[in-house]
Amino acid sequence: MTRISVVIITRNEEQHIARCLESVRGVADEIVVVDSFSTDKTRAICQKHGVRFIRHKFEGHIEQKNFAMKQAKSPYILSLDADEALSPELRQSILDVKNNWTSDGYKMNRLTNYCGAWIRHCGWYPDTKLRLLDARKGSWSGTNPHDRFEMRDPGATLESLNGDILHYSYSSISGHLKQVDYFTEISARELHAKGNRATLFRILASPVFRFLRDYFWKRGFLDGYYGLMICAISSQASFLKYAKLRELSKNS
Repeated sequence: MTRISVVIITRNEEQHIARCLESVRGVADEIVVVDSFSTDKTRAICQKHGVRFIRHKFEGHIEQKNFAMKQAKSPYILSLDADEALSPELRQSILDVKNNWTSDGYKMNRLTNYCGAWIRHCGWYPDTKLRLLDARKGSWSGTNPHDRFEMRDPGATLESLNGDILHYSYSSISGHLKQVDYFTEISARELHAKGNRATLFRILASPVFRFLRDYFWKRGFLDGYYGLMICAISSQASFLKYAKLRELSKNS
């Protein structure tokens, strides 16, 4: 049977972390939580669940996940965010893999709960993620704050699992707007560091395209009121990201 290390990064996640930890009971042979100095009850909750709790300065989502992965005793990793949990069907799929690990990595869909509603459109589902993997075969990359695991070998074998990661995202629209301001700041800085620039046309056209794509092409209208809110805020996020990028370019 393959031994699986569950790896989670945290900061002030007392609202979510217990649910995440309970969902991997019986799946995890080890749980590693790398925390960027939480000031709430995250540490106490983790200690009650018997995890290996490591404090480490946060230098970026990608950097933190790569550091956390290296702390695991097993190379076979299940990577989760603190606000995620395994559905019963996905949990069983992973247990089946434990008994017969045959691929380099396993992909799974992520279903997001937004203000109490499960969102199945807007480009938010199936939102496929590679989260069960052999850490020796790749590393976390992408552009902060949006990380993804990339295999070094283009011929790496991947399979898809039944079931969903249940993602408990925003409990309020105001919380979503606050996070958008934070994430667009990070995204703009990352793009600027990579030499990207934002034209006036991109600042104006990107949010329009984003709304039309998500609300109509990706059928966000089928998610009702919250589908409209998600698509509108995503459009705003696109505008803010490139506006902030242009400001950084001008100031530099």
